[in-house]
Amino acid sequence: MRPTASVSLDLDNLWAYLKTHGDQDWTSYPSFLPTAVPRLLEVFGEHGLTTTVFAVGADVECEDGAKAVAAISAAGHEVANHSWGHEPWLHRYSRAQLESELSRTEDAIVAAGAPRPIGFRGPGYSLTPDLLELLVERGYSYDASTWPTWIGPIARAYHNRSVPEGAASDELFGGVSRVLAPVGAYRWRVGKSSSLVELPVTTMPLLRTPIHASYLQQLNQASPKLARGYFRTALRLCRLRGVGPSLLLHPTDVLDATEAPGMEFFPGMAVPSARKTDLLGWVLGELRRHFDLVGTGEHVARARMAGLNRERDARRLESRG
Repeated sequence: MRPTASVSLDLDNLWAYLKTHGDQDWTSYPSFLPTAVPRLLEVFGEHGLTTTVFAVGADVECEDGAKAVAAISAAGHEVANHSWGHEPWLHRYSRAQLESELSRTEDAIVAAGAPRPIGFRGPGYSLTPDLLELLVERGYSYDASTWPTWIGPIARAYHNRSVPEGAASDELFGGVSRVLAPVGAYRWRVGKSSSLVELPVTTMPLLRTPIHASYLQQLNQASPKLARGYFRTALRLCRLRGVGPSLLLHPTDVLDATEAPGMEFFPGMAVPSARKTDLLGWVLGELRRHFDLVGTGEHVARARMAGLNRERDARRLESRG
């Protein structure tokens, strides 16, 4: 039986990127979903791929976001929860605020015609003990918020303009505690329960450098050959280390700067959309060549059935502050 890999899409919208970057134009909630979603669904369809899409509640409550979720669900993709307001500092939220983020997004997703979500990913890889407890209480099957890499501080400095550096922002894009976190699926121990599975966003085994598509597009901007060589190396290491990769995508992986005004700061936006879409298709083809490619929820279900063969000791998320 071929090893399993998964693909997920964070349906972050233009306004969310501008907000994190400190651009006040975000308040008009500009959207690129009508352009990005049909393009992504076409690529997925060409590869016969079923994915998981993490949707932002504030978008799903709007017409274009609701239409996007309806189309995504109708195409057979899982729709999961990516918070309501997409603020990558959920670690600063109270328990009541976190519950509101979950419930309001759940309601919007169901109203748009998709099943109630059973998976969650925090914006900016933000996660807290309270959030894990709420996910268990609300019947979630998995979380996918961890990003085991040392590059978090660099990402904070590059992308974030909304929260000053210091204690309030030290967990943005994953804190120091994530550097040595497992790269494969494992279980959280939350209270007396260990039913919640964590499926990290995969990083390069051993090196722990990012391999998700936005970083590949940045390499693609410098050299398409470099981007493809880097990803081939990542897949080779995943196979050697027994890691079933969980690849993260974003709408920007098929958009260029002309289609996302104000996002010139984001990696790879100088690459024409046709070239970005071509690289994404190649990446999905390479994954399918070596792995049985599914969505995040199915990846977790298979890990459960296999008894999490490479299961690490369940970990408690260390509370900070």
